[in-house]
Amino acid sequence: MASIFTRIVEGEIPCYKIAEDANFLAFLDVNPLVEGHTLVIPKKEQDYIFDIADDSYVEFQLFAKKVAVQLKSKIACKRIGVAVIGLEVPHAHIHLIPLNQMDDINFNRKKLTLSSEELAKLAEELKMF
Repeated sequence: MASIFTRIVEGEIPCYKIAEDANFLAFLDVNPLVEGHTLVIPKKEQDYIFDIADDSYVEFQLFAKKVAVQLKSKIACKRIGVAVIGLEVPHAHIHLIPLNQMDDINFNRKKLTLSSEELAKLAEELKMF
């Protein structure tokens, strides 16, 4: 069965896109730790990030870097944090999280609840295409 991220790539499930190219997609997390929390995924489903072929892995990281630079330019924060956990969805992904304090990247904290209108507006402000 396809992962939820593959279903997003295939257009079966909508998302709030930030950036996209032929191989990668970045979109807002709908259950964010902080405003602007973004997920970056390869379009090709691969469960474990370190199983990605070296050349694709480098491209993946460079794509994530471009998205992080865009987030930093649009969201007031000290840094963009990066997390790869890989347990909750069997599809490699990188969390990009705007940080102002260490607790902003605490995955045990209560998630924000943003309306679809708020997410759509934020995605529009962050879009790279």
